Amino acid sequence: MLEENKRAIVWSIAGSDCSGGAGIQADLKTMHNLGCEACTVITANTAQNSLGVSEINAVNEDVLWSQLKALQQDKPAKVIKIGLLANKRQVDLVADWILRCQKEFAEAPLVVYDPVAIASAGGELVEEDILPTIKQKLFPLVDVLTPNADEAQRLSGVYIINWQSMLDVSAQLQKMGIGAVIIKGGHLDIDSRYCVDLADNGQNQYWLTSEKIDTEHSHGGGCTYASAVAACLAQGYLLRDAVTLAKAYINQGLIESKKFDGIYGPIWQGPWPDKLIHYPHILQPNSPLADDLDWALDHLSETSWASGFASCDAENLGLYPVVDSVQWIAFLLKQGVKTLQLRMKNLSLEEVEPHIIKAIELGREYNARLFINDYWQLAVKHNAYGVHLGQEDVQSADLDQIKQAGLRLGISTHGEYELLAAMQLKPSYLAVGAIYPTKTKDMSGQIQGITRLRRYLTLKNQIRAPLPMVAIGGINLERAAKVWQTGVGCIAVVTAITEADDPKQAVIELQKIAQTELITQTMTQD
Repeated sequence: MLEENKRAIVWSIAGSDCSGGAGIQADLKTMHNLGCEACTVITANTAQNSLGVSEINAVNEDVLWSQLKALQQDKPAKVIKIGLLANKRQVDLVADWILRCQKEFAEAPLVVYDPVAIASAGGELVEEDILPTIKQKLFPLVDVLTPNADEAQRLSGVYIINWQSMLDVSAQLQKMGIGAVIIKGGHLDIDSRYCVDLADNGQNQYWLTSEKIDTEHSHGGGCTYASAVAACLAQGYLLRDAVTLAKAYINQGLIESKKFDGIYGPIWQGPWPDKLIHYPHILQPNSPLADDLDWALDHLSETSWASGFASCDAENLGLYPVVDSVQWIAFLLKQGVKTLQLRMKNLSLEEVEPHIIKAIELGREYNARLFINDYWQLAVKHNAYGVHLGQEDVQSADLDQIKQAGLRLGISTHGEYELLAAMQLKPSYLAVGAIYPTKTKDMSGQIQGITRLRRYLTLKNQIRAPLPMVAIGGINLERAAKVWQTGVGCIAVVTAITEADDPKQAVIELQKIAQTELITQTMTQD
């Protein structure tokens, strides 16, 4: 019996590049390499080579319409990626078709638009009055726009002279109806050392940077980047993670392209990026106006002002229950659990302090790794073994005070962007989740799964210093062995114990699975 094709479907509406480096051809390679099923709608047959584009031969409306109609019948798209649109009639037709898809598809597709023709609009290859039609008809339907600096300036009417003006450009484009804007920094000369990209959805701004890569073989880079973003979004990735992976994919391609001989050629198309050196550095300025990005770039080598937290005494931390009372802490310690967390929510410092004091005392008595969730001030005050912080708490906590007190620090992450940002802080351990849907909180859009967990471990294992990784979220007795088999050294559980009919037996079985799998990992490594 044949397996059902469960790959996400992405449409590429773009021009065909006869040289194979850009357009439809680049889109197909990228989407396939990143795990999607790619369908194509050709808007034009271009005549081009390494020296440039000599002709764009637009297809007529009937040909364009027939391709769209055929795909709608049995290939509904999760994401529609748009590249070259050669004239106003094509813009009108594609915009009308997207409106139709929004009404008739069970789930409206996201739209990613790479404005490849904008920089040359008004020249001989593209109708010079196409831009007003794009702004009026297409922009209000676009979820993600991926211009380079030149395209962003032309579209917005704002010139990019510093980091703040990148935000101004994005804001201007969003006023035209666009959901999110990704400005690629490869053409910017604000900083000669780094290529800084901005992804802005109006609520959050994500700054990612990598060292500039000197290669002439970058043909199709814009198409490849937009296709990588589209492929990731189609597979359920959040915008911040999609742009992180797209930048890693581009960096991988540019670095490999440096090995090529000859004149200007296409960017190298490779597999899913699995080398940490290809991934960007996450810039997190304290100011929304980006006025400290220059400082951040000057101090990239200093990983973080709060780096160097105390390490745990083992790479494999084993079973890691997370519970909400001292009674549970006492029970688990008596069962021989050595790594555990007290997570009490929505209490004042005065209310929670007696519980934290008692939990810390119990942890010392049993020589356990007891982490306090959120209440870092009390953890420091009473000299806890460690503290665990979520993403919002990391932004507000005094990390330097935690470090100086000698406490271990664990950080929750949900996706590639947060993982990289947390790794830069050099914490004592990283928690990744939710691996599966969980009862304890709504993790919509942030379910990581086993495949992503394996990828995170591949990246983490490239760090020289020990950095335990904790898998958390929806892990129960039935799922535990499969999670351990990824090679992770620690599994955090909540309801698998606290809601079990026999919590003592649940701990025994979970510890047995952990011991068995960790022994197997050790034998495999040896």
